[in-house]
Amino acid sequence: MTTPNFDEIIERRGTNCNKWDDMEAVYGVPADGGLAMWVADMDFRPPASVQRALEGLVAHGVYGYPSQNPDYLPAIHWWMQNRHGWEIDPDWIVTALGLVNGTALAIAAFTDPGDRVILMTPVYHAFSRVIRAQGREVAEFPLAREDDRYVFDWQAWEKLLTGREKMLILCSPHNPGGRVWTPQELREVADFCKAHDLLLVSDEIHHDLVMPGHKHTVMANAAPDIADRLITLTAATKTFNLAGAHVGNAIISDPKLRAAYKAQMLGLGLSTGMFGTDMVTAAYSPEGAAWVDALIPYLDANRRLFDDGVNAIPGLSSMPLEATYLSWVDLSGTGMTPDEVKSRVAKDAKIAANAGETFGLGGEGFLRFNLATPLANVEAAVTRLQSAFADLQ
Repeated sequence: MTTPNFDEIIERRGTNCNKWDDMEAVYGVPADGGLAMWVADMDFRPPASVQRALEGLVAHGVYGYPSQNPDYLPAIHWWMQNRHGWEIDPDWIVTALGLVNGTALAIAAFTDPGDRVILMTPVYHAFSRVIRAQGREVAEFPLAREDDRYVFDWQAWEKLLTGREKMLILCSPHNPGGRVWTPQELREVADFCKAHDLLLVSDEIHHDLVMPGHKHTVMANAAPDIADRLITLTAATKTFNLAGAHVGNAIISDPKLRAAYKAQMLGLGLSTGMFGTDMVTAAYSPEGAAWVDALIPYLDANRRLFDDGVNAIPGLSSMPLEATYLSWVDLSGTGMTPDEVKSRVAKDAKIAANAGETFGLGGEGFLRFNLATPLANVEAAVTRLQSAFADLQ
């Protein structure tokens, strides 16, 4: 495999790119001169194996109804077994149109209007969006902070239960806090779901993006006894920067749950296209594995640079990043209002970053910065932030 050049600046402006072309409309940060650090995709090309797969499809030139690539399910099986020590049956895999779609399907299949769905907040904002869009109620269970990291708060959460909760959605590893939940913590989640008869949806889309010194544990391995109430969501899209393919997997070992999930898909007439599954097949390979192994230390270097620069600014503190490429920065120590902070970042630093309150309770006063970009962009972001908050230093 050719060593990937993550330092390469790839011009994404003017390519119908949500992250770069829409930041002015959303944040008032001009594409010309602005830095896009909000949408969670990477500014890197995927492994060459993915590009070759796409070039083969394009060279053929006929885009009719596809049959499933026979190597697709075996590739997912191989990846989970070799990268995560998780032995799955290919029959357990149900392919959705990305993990937001996969989450929405689970909500539609296993809850009713008026039911409450538990989110441990702050957490990925699309969860609450699809819950509310289907007439369900978001039950926000705020995470506690301990030694500047998020932890579960079971004693407080027991008091928030109403009896109408039907599902808990776990983000593992956690977005935006970057936590890698320990096997013991995952066991606690499983026990909580058993005790309160909750279906558990474990979104593990960031499971390959784990910083050195940390290890992700698959929920199915941490609590094999809850298979009858567990849906695990995985995808190659975050790992390999394939988000535009809109393809992900619900891995469901319980046959009754899997049948109900498939029935929901069938009722909506959903099926995947030819490009996404071929991209995943090419990515979940030894070449793809080597690419990820090169990516992680690069992201870790970006993390260290950003943390050092941001934490040197009085009043700013980045939460220690154990996984993902998303830095969660607490700006409440500046004494400024959230609007003042966001104005400095967007107008003075010209950086588009996600507002913390969009992630639910506990996100107030935070901003989320995407570090999956060439090192030069991270250096520029640090310089801009230090300038924007120079009066605090």
